[in-house]
Amino acid sequence: MKQRLLVVLSVMLVGCAGEQSAPATPPAPQQVAIHAVDFAFHGPDTISAGMTTFVMENAGAVLHHVQIVRLDSAKTYADLMAAMARPGPPPAWAVMMPGPNAPDPTMRSNATLNLAPGNYALICLVDIPGGVPHVAKGMSKPLTVIPATAGTVAAAAPTADVTIDLSDYAFTLSKPLTVGAHTIAVTSKGPQPHEVEIIKFQPGKTMEDLGKWMQKPEGPPPASAIGGTSAQMPGTTAYFTVDLTAGDYALVCFIPDAKDGKVHIEHGMIQTFTLQ
Repeated sequence: MKQRLLVVLSVMLVGCAGEQSAPATPPAPQQVAIHAVDFAFHGPDTISAGMTTFVMENAGAVLHHVQIVRLDSAKTYADLMAAMARPGPPPAWAVMMPGPNAPDPTMRSNATLNLAPGNYALICLVDIPGGVPHVAKGMSKPLTVIPATAGTVAAAAPTADVTIDLSDYAFTLSKPLTVGAHTIAVTSKGPQPHEVEIIKFQPGKTMEDLGKWMQKPEGPPPASAIGGTSAQMPGTTAYFTVDLTAGDYALVCFIPDAKDGKVHIEHGMIQTFTLQ
């Protein structure tokens, strides 16, 4: 009898130990809604650190995106605004982090990335129309990222079905994009910062038509902005989701080159594709 009781207790203890050691299922990334208008961002002032999905709704009449800037060396939003008011490249302590790239007005785009605690800023560097970056028109917002609550289970990164590597000056896809929903992982291989913007051409229109429209935006645009990820530094990875329909597309990077100031599309950083 005593032996049988010991056996039963042993089985129960092993079962309990197994239950205790079973890993918790990681939660989905926290979601942060950003409402973009002409020319301001509306959203939370403070969020927790960790894997975060920013969802931007473009409620403006023109294109907008979210460029996240991490402020190192104890710098503040006020320091960034003062630095951006001066000519020249951004300071080294202002680190570009990817946010949702531009969707058409009334549409949404998203980006997911892992944020460490610290001071950040959300800015819009789109300069259409007029050639003046929207941040110069007041389109910026401070964001404080605080440490996650002790004991919080860290959210897992999204599971991507396609990867895009960004380099000087090319997009390298793990496999061709297809019609339908995709979760895309974007990694910047450098050496310069890069972005990916997906555009969809109107029937019969080309990149040449879009270039002319961007120089003189009159009438309806010859392409739609779908989204992607804004500028990110080498060695970083972000994710975005997109639902693609049939048509003619291009991946483009509009980041100015560090050497000659030309946007990277002028260096050949464009990849066209057709979905049927």
